[in-house]
Amino acid sequence: MEDIIGSASAEVVLEPGHFICMEGDACHSLPLVMNGTARVYKMSEGGREITLYRVQPGESCILTTSCILGDRLFPAFAVAETSVEARLVPATMVQAWMEEHADWRAYVFDLMAGRLGAVIATLEEVAFRSLDARLATALLERVEERPHGAMVRSTHEKIAADLGTAREVVSRLLKDLEHDGAVALHRGSIEIKDRTSLLEKSRL
Repeated sequence: MEDIIGSASAEVVLEPGHFICMEGDACHSLPLVMNGTARVYKMSEGGREITLYRVQPGESCILTTSCILGDRLFPAFAVAETSVEARLVPATMVQAWMEEHADWRAYVFDLMAGRLGAVIATLEEVAFRSLDARLATALLERVEERPHGAMVRSTHEKIAADLGTAREVVSRLLKDLEHDGAVALHRGSIEIKDRTSLLEKSRL
């Protein structure tokens, strides 16, 4: 299957911030990510974003796949979060391989099943968990051990986009955490001062 994909697809390199697909676009090809990360998200009329999922190396975008198979327009936005190397498989080949290759069908169905579970989990988070708990969880998931302490390298805006809320709300909640001694805020990063406190908040 790898040889078939290689001969039928074209390799592309996308810079960070490059839009792979816009809402309402027709899907003429399916990107198979080889290196880098792409983010798929929805945007409200007011400009607020919520991340649906990220596409990592070895994966593809299930929304693009469903649009190709169902002949529908892309219902979200997809952007290169880092530099992305991908192979573009023409839509006609995606459709043909679903009928001709069991390995391809298994890959697509497995990816769709896993991604559907992740999207449902995101919906459950938004609907049933407090924003304070979701923010604490997001910080704990992103923490990196650095020589000068445990740090989260992210902006308030990026965290807000992942949580589906406004940057101002995230900034206010982070200020509250800083006041409580759980974090220390720096430009472009957040220092984790009290993991136990964050863990307790994540369970609320």
